[in-house]
Amino acid sequence: MIDSSKLETLKELIESATAALNSANKIAQELTGGKVSKKSAENYTDVAQTLKSEDNIIEGVFDGQNMIGPDKRAYPIPANYASKSKLVAGDVLKLTIKEDGTFLYKQIGPIERKAIIGILTYDDSQYRVIAEGKTYKVLLASVTYFHAEVGDKVTIMTPAKKESEWAAIENLLPKE
Repeated sequence: MIDSSKLETLKELIESATAALNSANKIAQELTGGKVSKKSAENYTDVAQTLKSEDNIIEGVFDGQNMIGPDKRAYPIPANYASKSKLVAGDVLKLTIKEDGTFLYKQIGPIERKAIIGILTYDDSQYRVIAEGKTYKVLLASVTYFHAEVGDKVTIMTPAKKESEWAAIENLLPKE
């Protein structure tokens, strides 16, 4: 007779080992010139340069953590807003800077998304989700909002037609 708790522990250990191997593989790819996030970051800058900017209104592109403006400057986005709004890298945002210096963000152009199911991991001081053989960074605010734990299955949203190192957590899937 098979001990179900030991079987569940074994499954979690295998998933954790797979996540670690995938993370190591990604780092190796970056070190050897494989697909790196620099390319996508440059792409966000290129797109941002086509957007308009006025005295107190700036349009930009979300890169996974910040909004990149037409001036190539990174404007910080509160992680709670990015998480709650489920922003995906490539989304177009409008930043209004009020007279008192307050930043107000609004999503004005969501990028086409795709949903993927993956496993939450933690590596190198960063939460990540391993899905479809790739590793995606996710915001800590999303992990805490969903009370997710390493090894949990989550649904993430990524750009449908572009590579991205970032994803937004859409939901935490129930444990089996």
